[in-house]
Amino acid sequence: MKSMLFDRKILSWCLFDFANSSYSAVIAAVIFPVYYTSVIVGNEAGLGDVWWGRAISVSMAFVALSSPLLGGISDYSGARKKFLFTYTMLCVMATASLVFVPKGAIAAGFLLIVFANVGMEGGIVFYNSFLNDIARNEYQGRVSAWGFATGYLGSIISLLAALLFIKADHITLTWPMAATFFLVFSLPAFFFLPADEPKGVTIARAAKEGLQTTFSVLRKMWSNRDQRRFLLAYLLYEDGVNTVIVFSSIFAATTLGFRSEELVGLYLVVQVTALAGAFIMARPIDFWGPKKVVSMSLALWVLVTVLVYFIYRKSFFFAVASMAGIGLGTVQAATRAFFAQFIPPGDESKYFGVYSLVGKTSAVLGPLIFGAVSSLTKNQRPAVAAVSILFITGFVILQFVRGGYPNVKTMSSEE
Repeated sequence: MKSMLFDRKILSWCLFDFANSSYSAVIAAVIFPVYYTSVIVGNEAGLGDVWWGRAISVSMAFVALSSPLLGGISDYSGARKKFLFTYTMLCVMATASLVFVPKGAIAAGFLLIVFANVGMEGGIVFYNSFLNDIARNEYQGRVSAWGFATGYLGSIISLLAALLFIKADHITLTWPMAATFFLVFSLPAFFFLPADEPKGVTIARAAKEGLQTTFSVLRKMWSNRDQRRFLLAYLLYEDGVNTVIVFSSIFAATTLGFRSEELVGLYLVVQVTALAGAFIMARPIDFWGPKKVVSMSLALWVLVTVLVYFIYRKSFFFAVASMAGIGLGTVQAATRAFFAQFIPPGDESKYFGVYSLVGKTSAVLGPLIFGAVSSLTKNQRPAVAAVSILFITGFVILQFVRGGYPNVKTMSSEE
């Protein structure tokens, strides 16, 4: 165990999660969403919610549609790290450029956040695919959890840095700060993760072969009853998770009146509890099995979304956010470990392309629905209530999946 903790491949893999968390926390979740909706667009009638929902949905739709193809290309051309680097740089440059977006520049902000989010979420496909290369099956649950836990630590540090700019009345400087944070701490991954192994195949041929193979993987997974049920359950409950992440700070600011400093404090609470949840549940994911851990997390998420609908005081929201943090770290780590059990050796990028396709597709409808309901009702609470249905339905479907057992590869029969 100790040697695993100091393995440079595992450390650099976890550190990449530490790096990209600056974007996730500062740009995607806490500070920029509120700035874009309330300052750049204006959210008095819910218009900011609509535009933010559109930006997230468009970027996620692009990633969802392109990930299986690009996953196939990376496997056939042996260019996985090149893709990871390219997507990372796209996110870094677009994020840094947000500093030039003035008040009222709705379209410019929209385009840059689409590019930044494509870079971030597209790169995650290739980042996830390294898990099978750096850890044996019996340790993938805890390594997955370590990655998320390290990411939550990165969120905490980047938000504390952002708080300094906010208190100095230089909030827009937090965007290039987040970009620099991402760039610097992602560098070890490009040095120490397994190197690309060029296979002498042109990109055009790799695209053709990769696309054909990816469709084959999709058909294979969809024809397997347990894998099909897993993907459907994941589609639903991940939609709920993504929607909560995307709109939590906007809900806190718009409905409960949180100030920027309070939002940072709120998200720090979430990240600390998420970090604790990921570490506490790292071993149980392997010993209890990821299915049981995911089910427990979804039950907690249902409780969270129901409670939020009735909250009118900031102190109560802090308490519920702590519960959400525990569920966040646990459900993400356990789901990734669950899915990894389905992957045959050598097909990691293709399978994680499908994983991304489902996960990012789930982030297309949720934000659109939240934005539409908020705009139509002029109230964000009904939009929150709808999210619980996603968690409940995903939980029920997951119970019919054979798999997610402790320390074994899932080999369910084809049906």
